[in-house]
Amino acid sequence: MHPPAGGHDRHDEDIREFCRGKLRITRCLAYVRFVDSFPLTISGKVQKYLIREHLRAELNLTEERHA
Repeated sequence: MHPPAGGHDRHDEDIREFCRGKLRITRCLAYVRFVDSFPLTISGKVQKYLIREHLRAELNLTEERHA
């Protein structure tokens, strides 16, 4: 895990606490990851499905389906 850019030294719990003060509890973060880059398409869009797949495997999570 890498610290955020700009010299800030925030920790996971600090970020979650900030979100709890700003967002509904259902929107608060369960996991925080700092990365150097995102997987991108050829046109520069973030491939969010690859991020989800990687984190599911890393955290041993199962996919939730919503109606």
